Amino acid sequence: WVSDTGVALTAVPRNYDPALHPFEVPREYTRALNATKLERVFAKPFLSSLDGHRDGVNCIAKHPKSLSTVLSGACDGEVKIWNLTKRQCIRTIQAHEGFVRGMCARFCGTSFFTVGDDKTVKQWKMESPAYGEEEEPIHTILGKTVYTGIDHHWKEAVFATCGHQVDIWDEQRTSPMCSLTWGFDSISSVKFNPIETYLLGSCASDRNIVLYDMRKSTPLKKVILNMRTNTLCWNPMEAFVFTVANEDYNLYTFDMRFLESPVMVHMDHVSAVLDVDYSPTGKEFVSASFDKSVRIFPADKGHSREVYHTKRMQHVITVKWTSDNKYILCGSDEMNIRLWKANASEKLGVLAPREKAAMNYNQKLKEKFRHHPQIRRIAQHRHLPKSIFCQIKEQRVMREARRRKEMNRRKHSKPGSVPLVSERKKHIVAVVK
Repeated sequence: WVSDTGVALTAVPRNYDPALHPFEVPREYTRALNATKLERVFAKPFLSSLDGHRDGVNCIAKHPKSLSTVLSGACDGEVKIWNLTKRQCIRTIQAHEGFVRGMCARFCGTSFFTVGDDKTVKQWKMESPAYGEEEEPIHTILGKTVYTGIDHHWKEAVFATCGHQVDIWDEQRTSPMCSLTWGFDSISSVKFNPIETYLLGSCASDRNIVLYDMRKSTPLKKVILNMRTNTLCWNPMEAFVFTVANEDYNLYTFDMRFLESPVMVHMDHVSAVLDVDYSPTGKEFVSASFDKSVRIFPADKGHSREVYHTKRMQHVITVKWTSDNKYILCGSDEMNIRLWKANASEKLGVLAPREKAAMNYNQKLKEKFRHHPQIRRIAQHRHLPKSIFCQIKEQRVMREARRRKEMNRRKHSKPGSVPLVSERKKHIVAVVK
């Protein structure tokens, strides 16, 4: 073999006969161990914080067409529009008196809606007003009660608000097309299904999760949990699957066809879970909690793969996963919006082909050896704040005590009188159809 030029890389002929490579597995194991260690060395997920709000950030909305635009609403009624590439605020609107309770962008990205404590729903243009123009909403709807959440239909000029009840509105009208209610309590969040777009889900403070069908204009069914659900998020890839964030420190993934027991219980937080959002691939979701941390869960696993926290970050109220699957935005009590990498050790920027090949090779090695004790220990280790670390230990003791008590009760009772209840069914009170 002769090189074409002096600078070309020399081709190395390789014989794949395993007899000639006797130490292939030990060598690969060492490489996998080094790759795992380097992954932890380079895990620096925090990118930047967007500061400018003068009160706690209460809600964040994504722009449906632009990756670099994000909207945020604060507890003082202020709405800001951010440019993520410049990491700057490009526009500020004093939208409401009191809290901005919810916001959502229209599916075409030309306007967005906000609801607040002043009992109004307002629609705003996405573009900044021209020189000399006033910052005015396009439409204002005056309601009878406080609205606590809003979501827009994914394909039609229809949006839903929640508060005392779930109202479905047409954009052209000032009164709701239909009002849906089941029970009497304040509803904290409402979400349209991104695939089966006529389905809605809502969470109420009487521990209910209710599913509605817009075509029938009646509620379909509801599931009652042990504690209150704060919000829900539909899986963008599987039409029937949704995940809810609960006050009992857990998240529950349900299949709406079988509400008798959740598909998965996700346990790791040590305080109430306040918000949840799916990645656009539907394989993972991110949750925000009152325990001042953000966790990333695989959709089919019970424990988180990643936990993000900083010294200054207080209770995380809202969280969003960007549409390119690369970043996570979280808004917290102390007036900051933080930008994180979805994959903590990922290298940002343009990768050379050989760099990309090496990364893919290392990734495959880590997957191949991930169950080896040493590699698993290094890959799973996370440094936690002392408060969370102590609470995790305390909860482990409490869980063990409950398990022991139940075993003793079963041991000293008549056979069959104390049934075995699985972890998934423990938290469900009833399903009503």
